[in-house]
Amino acid sequence: MKTIGDLVLDRPLQNIGQTNLFTKELEAALAAKQVDLIVHSLKDMPTTLPPGMCISVIYKRDNPTDALVLRANHAGLRSIARLPPGSVIGTSSVRRVAQLKRSYPSLVFRTVRGNLNTRLRKLDEEGSEYDALVLATAGLVRMGWRDRIVQELDLDVCMYAVGQGALAVETRADDDVVNRLLRPLNDRDSLVCCVAERSLLRTLEGGCSVPVAVHSSVGEGQLRLRSAVFSLDGSQTVQDLVTVELPGNFGTMGIEECWVLGDKVGVDLAQSLLSRGAGSILQEAKRLSGLAQIQ
Repeated sequence: MKTIGDLVLDRPLQNIGQTNLFTKELEAALAAKQVDLIVHSLKDMPTTLPPGMCISVIYKRDNPTDALVLRANHAGLRSIARLPPGSVIGTSSVRRVAQLKRSYPSLVFRTVRGNLNTRLRKLDEEGSEYDALVLATAGLVRMGWRDRIVQELDLDVCMYAVGQGALAVETRADDDVVNRLLRPLNDRDSLVCCVAERSLLRTLEGGCSVPVAVHSSVGEGQLRLRSAVFSLDGSQTVQDLVTVELPGNFGTMGIEECWVLGDKVGVDLAQSLLSRGAGSILQEAKRLSGLAQIQ
């Protein structure tokens, strides 16, 4: 089954003009009971689902970082910092571009669309316009291309997208049989982190058209969520971090309780970012993306 995001490959994702690019057709089949569940890359899911739909599972998260893949003639460089000025980086993410421009202003960024096979082919073909690609580490590893990864980008340089690295299952909210069957597949740490990230993005009213980046973790009895909002060119940013103590019974908490906990953390951090001026940066990014859609 093909989605709009699979079919429209001639423009950046943020210029297509809707948020459910990789889910709409699948959710229509779910609503019609043609399928009983959908497995998604969580970062492709809108933060607000259609009525009657729910996320029943968030699996244990894979590596959420971004990775550098180089064209063969640059293979000995081993780092994005060693690419010559003017090198062209292919990515379809405004989040990556905004962050990488801050650290590597001499590099050039161009959109590259298609599935992983297509993107890698575009990089490797003779006369390619790209010197390197920046892609999700988890996707490369899942597809068996770990050996193409030259560098996992440091989180101080490029934080990841909301939900990146996690797989989720979407079901009908009233399908008690399927939801009960799937419940044990949830990973508590991954769930509370991803719910916090999605709650943050939903409160910010963000999406693929705005550069919002996150880094979350559970450890030493704490949930930590860091986020940053960037202008499209990376020149402006608002960042903040929230750390909360987890309940002593977190390891045995119910899924619903974990969901409530993560949701509150995300809302709190989003409100802090908005109080620091993130709203105006987001509005300008959306305005510029809207102009690109018209053009």
